[in-house]
Amino acid sequence: MARAVLDQLPHEPVIYLGDTARQPYGQKPIGEVREYALECLDHLVDQGVKALVIACNSASAAVLRDARQRYPVPVVEVIHPATRRAVAASRTGQIGVICTRATAESMAYEDAFTAAPHVTLHVQACPQFVDFVESGVTSGPELLDVAHGYLDPLVSHGVDTLVLGCTHYPLLTGVLSYVMGDQVTLVSSAEETAKDVYKLLVRNGIERDPALPTPAHRFLTTGQPEEFARIGRRFLGPELESVSQFAQATSWMPV
Repeated sequence: MARAVLDQLPHEPVIYLGDTARQPYGQKPIGEVREYALECLDHLVDQGVKALVIACNSASAAVLRDARQRYPVPVVEVIHPATRRAVAASRTGQIGVICTRATAESMAYEDAFTAAPHVTLHVQACPQFVDFVESGVTSGPELLDVAHGYLDPLVSHGVDTLVLGCTHYPLLTGVLSYVMGDQVTLVSSAEETAKDVYKLLVRNGIERDPALPTPAHRFLTTGQPEEFARIGRRFLGPELESVSQFAQATSWMPV
């Protein structure tokens, strides 16, 4: 998600807070995810950000209903942007969503697609995909076997559009496309959300002047900075120069 924002909005400074001490969110009860996500968002608002991006499907599902009322700045989440794009892309109305358990159990995508009654939705939790990505495994026979287990039912349902409902999943587009087939459109929640962030900044007149010096980005983690940097560079690239320990993290214990 952050990579997509950095690519589409290169003049904007980003403050990124990764709750690595308590990840993965996708396997936790939705109430617990909500508590953690709001803690992180509260801190970012305290830093004076002009907009919030909830860069996680599980967290978006957990705080979807109240984040916009809670904060004085615009909020962008990852579920509705992907939903809109999937509805526009689908030819048959058969749409699949792959996501974490927490997102699936929240039924956030079912709620988001209610505005498109012609759509038949097929939601599949894929909990092992995050483990593969964070281990640096994006190909190979073991991953392919797991992918077939998750995706073959969606193929049998004839889905023509697949929402990648976790921001880790775009790193698996090779295997996902292979199993689903070239005729299936893959919709990245990360890419679609970054587009919405751009639109939000333009519509609200809060874009940063591109003539200003290159922005400085800040990366914070509730876990170990060295470990975050090692994994984060796979997602974020050269912009991830250094990582700081989130000051309040000492009171947060991994669950």
